[in-house]
Amino acid sequence: MPPPGGATPALAGLTDADAAALLERFGPNEPVVSERQSLGRQILARFANPLVVILLLASVVSALVGEFDNAAIVLVMVTLSIVLEFVQTRRSARAAESLKARVANTATVLRDGHWKEVPRRLLVPGDVVRLSAGDMVPADATLLESRDLHVNEAALTGESLPVEKELKADVLMGSSVISGTAKARVVRTGAQTMFGDIARALASRPPVTEFERGIVRFGAFILKTVVFLVLFVFLVNAALHRNPLESLLFGVALAVGLTPEFLPMITTVTLTKGAERMAKHSVIVKNLAAIQNLGSMDVLCCDKTGTLTTGEMTLEGHVDAFGDASARPLLLGYLNSHFESGVDDPTDAAVLRTVHRDPLDAAVIRHDHPDISEYVKLDEVPFDFERRRVSIVVARGDETLLVTKGAPEHVLAVSTSYERAGETQPLDEQTRRKATSTFDELGAKGYRVLAVAHRRLERGSSFGKADERELVFAGFLAFADPPRPDACDVLQRLKDTGVTVKVLTGDNELVALHVCERVGLAASLAIVGSDIEKMSDPALAHAAEHATLFARVSPAQKNRILHALRARGHVVGFLGDGINDAPSLHAADVGLSVSGAVDVARDAADVILLEPGLGPILAGIVEGRKAFGNVMKYLLMGTSSNFGNMLSMAAASAFLPFLPMLPGQILLNNFLYDLAQITIPSDAVDDEIIARPRRWDIATLRRFMLFIGPISSAYDFLTFYVLLRVFHASEALFHTGWFVESLVTQALVVFVIRTSRMPFASRPSPLLAATVLAVVGVALVLPFTPLAKPLGFVPLPFVFYPLLAFVTFTYLAFVEIVKRTLLRKQIA
Repeated sequence: MPPPGGATPALAGLTDADAAALLERFGPNEPVVSERQSLGRQILARFANPLVVILLLASVVSALVGEFDNAAIVLVMVTLSIVLEFVQTRRSARAAESLKARVANTATVLRDGHWKEVPRRLLVPGDVVRLSAGDMVPADATLLESRDLHVNEAALTGESLPVEKELKADVLMGSSVISGTAKARVVRTGAQTMFGDIARALASRPPVTEFERGIVRFGAFILKTVVFLVLFVFLVNAALHRNPLESLLFGVALAVGLTPEFLPMITTVTLTKGAERMAKHSVIVKNLAAIQNLGSMDVLCCDKTGTLTTGEMTLEGHVDAFGDASARPLLLGYLNSHFESGVDDPTDAAVLRTVHRDPLDAAVIRHDHPDISEYVKLDEVPFDFERRRVSIVVARGDETLLVTKGAPEHVLAVSTSYERAGETQPLDEQTRRKATSTFDELGAKGYRVLAVAHRRLERGSSFGKADERELVFAGFLAFADPPRPDACDVLQRLKDTGVTVKVLTGDNELVALHVCERVGLAASLAIVGSDIEKMSDPALAHAAEHATLFARVSPAQKNRILHALRARGHVVGFLGDGINDAPSLHAADVGLSVSGAVDVARDAADVILLEPGLGPILAGIVEGRKAFGNVMKYLLMGTSSNFGNMLSMAAASAFLPFLPMLPGQILLNNFLYDLAQITIPSDAVDDEIIARPRRWDIATLRRFMLFIGPISSAYDFLTFYVLLRVFHASEALFHTGWFVESLVTQALVVFVIRTSRMPFASRPSPLLAATVLAVVGVALVLPFTPLAKPLGFVPLPFVFYPLLAFVTFTYLAFVEIVKRTLLRKQIA
């Protein structure tokens, strides 16, 4: 679509005013535009929960039969729970969005005659954008200028090899620029793009994370328990010919009491607080679930460059096939690096820095070729991960020269002669072995080595991969990339926290082994890509578990390694920053990239690191385990205490002449107990939780419920006995006494279950302590307030409180003993 106002010069962009008008017309440049719900609809959506619907219907029926107090209490409790959950979740969502905005992707666009960076979502039809290697194509566009542009359209076509794009060709959103540069005019944005069509057709839930799988397993476990208890209670009350409506309300209230209805809010708040803390450690989380996945991660796969090493390459030497110093490889490497238009590579930068800064090398180059500007670039054969080399074609006068630079074994494979001391000779097997030996010696010293070769060509209109043959081998360029100063320390700390680091690199195995040795990463041997090709999936899974280093691997082989590790039950993280890393970032349980990565990698990642190295990842792992630990606290406390209470109510309803607690009182008790735990996200986490990867452990939850729940019930029955036999309690006094005892013991047991240690050895956060004690205070004074009568409570006799103190103290002590038995492995 041409910009408004008729014909304009080819590269004329829009004005900001025109762009704003078009944005209003076409909407944001997002493949799938999600409708933002109004405030009212967001609140009403929370009332659509099936349990909430049942409660509201029961409240209406209660009102119709004259039970106005119960109806009001049910309605108030449900409303308060929903409003509180809504407010906290909304606040957390805003915080998460603000964090995500910090890594929003941009596009380079021509506006008001100037190139500027704008968020990609603000692009409109008619915009002129600039593309270069590593960029994601931000919208469907038509090329206005193109220079050696190669685009990967795998996301749209499934074809893994790059496609060359020439003038007036279309480039599509969702594809990525592999090499070259271009300028293009946007013709379609957002849902109108081809990518938008695919996104709509394939719109589905993203892959289930480890955390979500745990939630599902826990939900199924709770559902079975709820159904059993509710059916039991309803059938018992029906058999005793009690009020059907009251029995229904009581059964439904039991279901609500056992269900951790604050779990979504607690989880969201906990993960968001974790994301905010991680941001302070230069770790930005795009997907909150990734925090828990970081905490569960036990294998981290990464490259060595920029992770274990500084990523600052320096050119340490340039030698011929026999290992003797030679200026010829430097000259040819300089030509290749100067004219190559592919993705920025640190080795190219090192070559250019050497030529520009080293007087000796620069003098040699000036002696051989006084003026580099005499060379004119004719064409380029871009790098790909099969050939592992890049070639440029240059001309000077009548001379046309192809210069190839790349992985030594791949350059030697297409070389048939070599040059030494200005003479060219056939590359026989003896010389080829000597060249390979020179390469191995440099690699064993820790150098990253590239080979350089050349060939004279006849002048033509176009050149391609077929011209990479019968090359004259010139020699090697040796680069050094020193280890990061903190690499040894961080790797040891990762090991201490239960995370195994595996190196997946495209580099030579000798260089990679040398780097691993220098940073203290145990790798006695490397599995190379050619070996992986011969392995079956089961064989690779076994090898992947035991090997530390994988060298000369392709992107597809990296994917196989990640899938093999996941098939063995590992939670796998992958750190990558290049175009070829995007598939692996998708394949991992948690994809990590860096802020300086190409757009494709940042889009594919769940977590963005604002600083290089593994240090920020370690901080993220710790925060992930803290967040997971706090979520598990809520579940352990909720399942054990709630199950005990519900079990007591279910059993008591079978022999008491009245309901052990009114439905509204059950809901109030459950609401106040959840309120006591609402500040769990602020709580500290024991070192034992952080010490190793954590996953959902339904068995532990079940044990807590089945062992600690009955302890709670035993003390409830003791309270029942005293209330009925000692105090000869009326129905109202019974309800009040048990409500107070239940809420006080449930609230205070938080201090016991929140830690695997002795309660006094691990202090709760001030906020958690305050909310727990506040709820205990409410429980103690509520029977003496004006709210007592509407709630069905009466004042308790003074002598009840010494009994309450005895019950509470012994209950907490008993739970502590059982807890330490159940968590013995964790404590150890």
